[in-house]
Amino acid sequence: MADAPHGPDRGTPGNGAPGHDGPELHVALIGYGKGGEVFHAPLVDAVPGLRLSAVVTGDPGRRSAVEARYPGVTVYSAVADLWADADRYEIAVVTTPNDTHAPLARAALEAGMAVVVDKPFALTARQARELTDLADKLDRVLTVYQNRRWDADFLTLWNLIEDGALGRVHRFESRFERWRPRPKGTWREAGGVEAGAGLLYDLGPHLIDQAVNLFGPVGSVYAEVDALREGVRADDDVFLALEHVRGTRSHLWMGALTGQGGPRFRVLGDHGAFTSHGMDGQEARLAAGERPDAPDWGVVPEERWGVLGVDGDTRRVPSARGAYPEFYAGVRDAVGEGEPLPVDLHEVVHGLEVIEAARRSARTRAVVDL
Repeated sequence: MADAPHGPDRGTPGNGAPGHDGPELHVALIGYGKGGEVFHAPLVDAVPGLRLSAVVTGDPGRRSAVEARYPGVTVYSAVADLWADADRYEIAVVTTPNDTHAPLARAALEAGMAVVVDKPFALTARQARELTDLADKLDRVLTVYQNRRWDADFLTLWNLIEDGALGRVHRFESRFERWRPRPKGTWREAGGVEAGAGLLYDLGPHLIDQAVNLFGPVGSVYAEVDALREGVRADDDVFLALEHVRGTRSHLWMGALTGQGGPRFRVLGDHGAFTSHGMDGQEARLAAGERPDAPDWGVVPEERWGVLGVDGDTRRVPSARGAYPEFYAGVRDAVGEGEPLPVDLHEVVHGLEVIEAARRSARTRAVVDL
């Protein structure tokens, strides 16, 4: 019998967020860099039952951008001003530099709000467990923005595994690879690992989360971690070999100096294989300023569908629709209706344990058991 994916059943991906008849929840967005502008504000604004009510940014240019795109939104120049008005908001979204995620999430919980934290949830598994315990103690919703669970190719793969089309999966290959030979000089590249810079903290949470969500806990980790480009302090080239407790092996690549990228997914099972190429298109559409409630949101053209089968006998598989808005619909329902979290914290904490093990493995050049 084929292994089913490890995580919760999402059902059939929908066209954006489901409708909503409950009360409107007010959201305060902390940070308006790329994460806030591209990945959070448009989704919050498009999901019925959520209202983007406040943004915290001390940058005058970003303040102007918020006021132009979202008229009527309160803009705070300092997070302390938001805490003083915390009773006006039900949800805080933390999308700031990585080393501020844990302290800001803690402060927002203590201020009385439900909290969404961008990845990485924290810089250490210990910090993550402390935040989880605090949310339990205060009986407040706390979750993590793992939007790549709603990538079209991932949802397609999820369905194939659940339907048994691949049989028992023994190897999962996954890549986020880019060609950026000249660093941009942002904190993600110029900063140190101690501040959460580098690809292992940037792209690693996505790739690890998808692997854990599909194939369950990781038992051991081998890692190769390098900084290849001049002027870069943190890692920009990473390979992870994960052995899951249930036996599947995941090989994960992330790189900024990849002139020719490999398949986004190559998944091998005892009934056949699935291969897909290219990145999910939702990020590009959000970056272009499109609204995620467009009728064709998440639709993948046929020429970009993945391929299923064995050499000599393959076929293109109709793609599921990408569905980033469903994450925030899940946040709305968890906060307003007491429904389950869209992303459970135990898998995210485990993902940080994998990152910590990868750091140890890279230093010692040895396999690290969790």
